[in-house]
Amino acid sequence: DSMADSIEPLFTHKAVDEGDSMADSIESLFTHKAVDEGDEVTLSCKYKFSVSGNNYLQWYRQYPQSKPDFLLYIYQNGDPKSNTTRMSPKVHGNKQVDLIISSAAVSDSAIYYCALQPTVTGNPAALYKNLDTVLLY
Repeated sequence: DSMADSIEPLFTHKAVDEGDSMADSIESLFTHKAVDEGDEVTLSCKYKFSVSGNNYLQWYRQYPQSKPDFLLYIYQNGDPKSNTTRMSPKVHGNKQVDLIISSAAVSDSAIYYCALQPTVTGNPAALYKNLDTVLLY
């Protein structure tokens, strides 16, 4: 038996809270999700901004022994900024943001982070220091 035959994509999901104000928050709605290849996968976070306006939310993906890679972002009003064909963001009126992966592949197995927009530096690299310890399976 080949090990590759039994590998399923595993999604580990965390939230990065980058808000300066205690009123800004984001949290993941689950921590782990195992799916079959070809499945549609939805990762979700709840968020809250203290300042109204067209804020934006970001998604990152991190492979083992690598830095998180920026995937895409979406404005709070629902306008997505995505350059990937299989992944799309969606914002709900109940302050929930989703990352939808249309057809899961083994290469999608990773840790995914939802994050608020950087608040001071404007530099997504500033998010790295706030990431939780990576869990490997």
